[in-house]
Amino acid sequence: MAERPLRLGMIGIGVGASFVLHGADRTDAVEIFAGADIDPTSRDRFATRYPEARVYDTADELVSDPDVEAVWIATPNRFHCPHTVLAAEHGKHVVIEKPMALDLKEASAMIEACQRNGVKLLAGHTRSFGAPIRLMRQIVHSGRLGALGAVNCFAYHDWVIHPRTAEELDPNQGGGIVYRQIPHQVDSIRSIGSGKLRSVRGTYGQWMKERPIPGYYAVFMEFENGVPAVAIQNGYGYFVTSELVPWGDSVTNYTLAERNELKRQMRAGSRPEDAEKLEWRGRGPEGREGRRRPGGRPRWKPGDMGIIVVSCERGDLRQSPYGVYVYDDDGLKELRVDISGGQSGELLEIYNAVRFGKPVYHSGEWGMATLEVVMAIYESSKTHKDVLLTHQVEMPAGYDKDYPVVVEEEVTIEA
Repeated sequence: MAERPLRLGMIGIGVGASFVLHGADRTDAVEIFAGADIDPTSRDRFATRYPEARVYDTADELVSDPDVEAVWIATPNRFHCPHTVLAAEHGKHVVIEKPMALDLKEASAMIEACQRNGVKLLAGHTRSFGAPIRLMRQIVHSGRLGALGAVNCFAYHDWVIHPRTAEELDPNQGGGIVYRQIPHQVDSIRSIGSGKLRSVRGTYGQWMKERPIPGYYAVFMEFENGVPAVAIQNGYGYFVTSELVPWGDSVTNYTLAERNELKRQMRAGSRPEDAEKLEWRGRGPEGREGRRRPGGRPRWKPGDMGIIVVSCERGDLRQSPYGVYVYDDDGLKELRVDISGGQSGELLEIYNAVRFGKPVYHSGEWGMATLEVVMAIYESSKTHKDVLLTHQVEMPAGYDKDYPVVVEEEVTIEA
């Protein structure tokens, strides 16, 4: 590190923030300098984990701290816009979680506030920063497998039955799987295909009466050059995608028996959901994002983004246990990479932008383009028609050079 770490403040230090903190612990790019939350339990747990960090009751107090340089906003979705504007007006650089905002008007206001105050805005949508997705992108853009033909992504998991607060169950506040989960898939698809989508045709499903939010969607997208992409996601927790990979199983955040018991409790109105949510606030990502096998090298398992298959003229790509499988005319190889970075990719990008003036590749405009797909799904679901997109941007040139993925080992699986 040629420069000192970026002093980062976390606004919202509950469940979602634990993944960010996990990534921060794995990088020297940032120092967890401060945290703010209206919930005293979250503040206490944060203070225990980071005894030297400053702890505040409100976002206003944190952004008023002159020593905080950047903020990561992990508050409920309805606060993403006002908290971003607040931070920008106090001269803080911003990383905003998915979804970027509740609508395009809010996203535009966030971009304008950061530009007006001369601060960086990064859309931290998580999965597209991961080494396997970035490696797929690099292979596609290298031309090694010829031109891109299609991208398909599908996920089945238990997102809908996780413990939820009232705002998470309100579609008007960004509740539901369309707002909360499609950014993972769309950001990754756009990154692999260079970013600019032309149109969206999609629909969502909502068929668990105990959860008045969308729990399913199916989306067909077309890039400007005609390349098709499909994203499907089901969060109701019966079948889970990890069963499809040989190294996977039926366990995500819960076993099949646990998932069924939770559904029975929900139908009976006896689930102690508030207590569960409180308990989740204290669990790290290893305790929620799938149950890890003890010891050994960590293995990728389909999570809330699922399995992505990239088809090119001369081969296919998909995630492997330790990186990416490459299917080509020479057989099957696994390109092994470091998959343990958590959300350190976002942290490194904002650090490099602030300290060295490098581009913010996942900019506010990039996040707005992903949000446009979210809004298009709702529109298409009502009209049953294609929705043409107008806010799409490409991934700027230089991204692969600034953030290359190092292949640690190439293993031939079958010649």
